[in-house]
Amino acid sequence: MPLTHDEIERLLGLIGATEQRELNCEECLALVAEFAERQLAGQPVAAGLVAVEQHLAVCGECREEYEALQRTLQEMDD
Repeated sequence: MPLTHDEIERLLGLIGATEQRELNCEECLALVAEFAERQLAGQPVAAGLVAVEQHLAVCGECREEYEALQRTLQEMDD
């Protein structure tokens, strides 16, 4: 089955977001709590966490984990 135009655009976007060195899922999840806490506090993304942000942009599974953690932290903050 051929890809739709939107699917091709999404794949090209993912390819364009690829970095020379990327975190794998295990590495990302080890740092995602710190990333989420900084986001919740409105702090800028630390240089060491930029790779987490990039990984979350391309990995749906890790992004789901991050979003769940973010919701939990937000509820705890309220």
